[in-house]
Amino acid sequence: MPALELGGMTLGLREGVIVLIALVAVYMLFVLLRMRRLRNKPVEAPLAPVDSVPPEEPTVPALPAASEPSEEETWEQTTKGLGEEVLRQGLEQELAQLRDEVDAMRGELAALRDDMLHELAHLRASQTVSPIYGDAMQMAVSGYDPAAIAERCGIARAEAELVVALAKSQER
Repeated sequence: MPALELGGMTLGLREGVIVLIALVAVYMLFVLLRMRRLRNKPVEAPLAPVDSVPPEEPTVPALPAASEPSEEETWEQTTKGLGEEVLRQGLEQELAQLRDEVDAMRGELAALRDDMLHELAHLRASQTVSPIYGDAMQMAVSGYDPAAIAERCGIARAEAELVVALAKSQER
């Protein structure tokens, strides 16, 4: 078993695992403290929705010696407008993607509904058939000739030929 000797102390695998556990515990404590500090910070006002128009503030006549907005105020306004534009574009893209996915799901649902209705019609048709003719139909699908079908099912040979013809038409 590998061991490390430092100043008369032997450090093995067990000690290494204990050190790693201690480091993970310290890291978790650090993260929890940061989360607590974030939770205690005052919440900033949420951004206004993109589609809403902010209420107009009463305008005060400008003084003749008024200076232009500072570079910092202009920068904040520009970044705020850019941020709102990026957010709006992202939401529009996501909405378009969701609409495409809903359309695809509707198409799949319609196809599944058609398949289900087809299977239901087939099931209803098979339930209305006499058990004798059901057996005859299974034999016809399996490839038996009309004479064998008539003999085993106790039906006329003409009926057996009709069952074979029906089975062949359903295969097509």
